[in-house]
Amino acid sequence: MHAANNPVKDKRVETAIHHWAPRFVSSGVPLTDFEEVTTGITDWDEWCAAWSARAAIHEGLGLKALADGYKLSAGEHLNRAAICYHFGKFMFVHDIAQMKAAHLKVIECRQLALPLLPNPGVRVEIPYQGKTLAGILRKPDGKEPHPVVIMCVGLDSTKEELEVYENIFLARGMATLSFDGPGQGEAEYDIPIRGDYEVAAKAVVDYVISRNDLDAARIGLWGVSLGGYYAARSVAFEKRIKACISLSGPYSWVETFDSRNELSREAFRVRSHAKDMAAARENAKTLSLEGVAKNITCPIFVVGGEFDKLTPPHNAERIAAEVSGPCQLLIVKGGNHVANNRRYMFQTQTADWMADILCK
Repeated sequence: MHAANNPVKDKRVETAIHHWAPRFVSSGVPLTDFEEVTTGITDWDEWCAAWSARAAIHEGLGLKALADGYKLSAGEHLNRAAICYHFGKFMFVHDIAQMKAAHLKVIECRQLALPLLPNPGVRVEIPYQGKTLAGILRKPDGKEPHPVVIMCVGLDSTKEELEVYENIFLARGMATLSFDGPGQGEAEYDIPIRGDYEVAAKAVVDYVISRNDLDAARIGLWGVSLGGYYAARSVAFEKRIKACISLSGPYSWVETFDSRNELSREAFRVRSHAKDMAAARENAKTLSLEGVAKNITCPIFVVGGEFDKLTPPHNAERIAAEVSGPCQLLIVKGGNHVANNRRYMFQTQTADWMADILCK
């Protein structure tokens, strides 16, 4: 018998806590919030509402600070609200209506925060095959045009999750353009995941080149988790990109598909617009660097986590072994997925590496 104060948790809840706790906290969720919210959830159906309730507290603090004229404080509170709403919706694909409601709050709170923070940001819309991809552009201090790092999110992340990563590049003199690509964030509802992500990357690079405030000759690409695959795949084809950072990107998505947890597989099924898991697995086969990685000629920094269960480190090692250009490989000792539990071992190091290429 389990004690009443220690109820059995839904396996999906346990999965989310076990796999992603360091990511939540390192991305800006207060540790106490994480502990209190997740302790109170026993059923996966409760997940989104519980996180949204906690996010609403931060949102209320932000709106009050804004009304009182404390803009910086308002921006900080609203950012925390956005990240909490985000982690409420991030894998909640079994209830699209509830997920989308939380997602709209993610966008709203981050949008309110953007002009209030250091290195303020603006929403941009990037033309893409008759539709648009939404992005967030932030620029550093200093003279324009700026070098820029295009930032690719992963399977379950969105452009609003990247505040911490953006700040590190901004502090080193690089603009950041975080965007929701096919199957991601704002695009996930009507544009499916695609393995040939270079098509989306080309659209973003075309957009960068259209702007006078960004330097077309100094474009970098950064990607995290599945975005690490997207980034590596893109630079094999898009030669206007001068440097690439790939964080825990899979070499072949289908090779990790069957061993992934239920939440990840279902999220991929929904965001690739597959009717069932068999169709999703067929879609997964299109996400591969086989025969492609050799065409990566720009400098690339590949990072893996030693104990990454979602994308084991042999993926990073294989990418690094097959590229044709300059490559740095870092397998973070003790690191989990994206080494979120050891961000200090790669986050500033990769940003410094990118700055050496784009800013000198």
